[in-house]
Amino acid sequence: MGIGLCSVYTALRPLDLPQWVWLLLLFNGLAWPHLAFLTGLRSKVPYQAERRNLLIDSLMGGFWTATMQFNPLPSVTILSMMTMNNVAAGGQRLVLRGLLAQVAGMLLAIAAFGPELQLVTSTQQVYACLPMLTLYPLALGWVCYRLAIKLAEHKRTLSALSRTDSLTGLLNHGSWKDLLQLKFQACQQHACAAVIAIIDIDHFKSINDTFGHVVGDCVLRQLSGELKRNLREDDLAGRYGGDEFCVILPNTTLEQATRVMERLRQQLSDFRSEQLPQLRISLSIGLASCRDDFDDPVAWLNEADQALYAAKNSGRNRVNSAKNGSNTLRLAYPD
Repeated sequence: MGIGLCSVYTALRPLDLPQWVWLLLLFNGLAWPHLAFLTGLRSKVPYQAERRNLLIDSLMGGFWTATMQFNPLPSVTILSMMTMNNVAAGGQRLVLRGLLAQVAGMLLAIAAFGPELQLVTSTQQVYACLPMLTLYPLALGWVCYRLAIKLAEHKRTLSALSRTDSLTGLLNHGSWKDLLQLKFQACQQHACAAVIAIIDIDHFKSINDTFGHVVGDCVLRQLSGELKRNLREDDLAGRYGGDEFCVILPNTTLEQATRVMERLRQQLSDFRSEQLPQLRISLSIGLASCRDDFDDPVAWLNEADQALYAAKNSGRNRVNSAKNGSNTLRLAYPD
């Protein structure tokens, strides 16, 4: 607005105008931007307040255009910059409303000073318009660039949230299943080792019934935290549903996965809460390695699921691995 003030001033200076016009020009160029900013900040709906401020800008732009007798270069400079604001802030709808506001401002000036035309732009007026023509588009472009960066960050955040379980921070069911499909295809194509682990919290319903769902949620978060601390960066852990978690361990043998899961099982078994010393957490875990004879990832997942049920049927609180299509109890610990 301050830069625009220079453009309008040089166009109005040769004209015989009343004193109040100069006072209005100073207010519009120097005081109005701060007033508009403060009203926007204090408004309950700042976006609507700013749209209103932009329409007032358009009204005043039309007023100064007619007051300077439609001097070509200053008029085009002021009106085009106002229109750029409206396009950036509100698109087509705000542009049309802004045009109506500009016409209204022109009619006010014509009613006050009469219809006059000044179709010659002096050299001084050309120089006065140059800062507006160069600096303002740069400023608006910088604002749009920062907005684009912020929107991209928000998009990445929303994308991550859509793939994440809100309680545990792990992958949700759908995202984990999608990654399972990709990992299965990679294992089949490159003949690389990988293991699926299905983890079930023993007697989780009893924990909820005894201590309440808030404690149950804390148990789920405790398990997810231990998973994050025990797993590698390229391991994929997700909450499969309820109290069941799934992990894909790429480039891992069944023996290595057994050691990792046993360490996890032991850490949860050793967990004690000062507020609830009677709370105990145990895990049943089923493991299955990816094999060439699997037709799809569902078969791989089903084999790990069968290993889990074998662990639960054998007394729970243990790690059980499926080997060559049969369940073999690897590690067993009494409750």
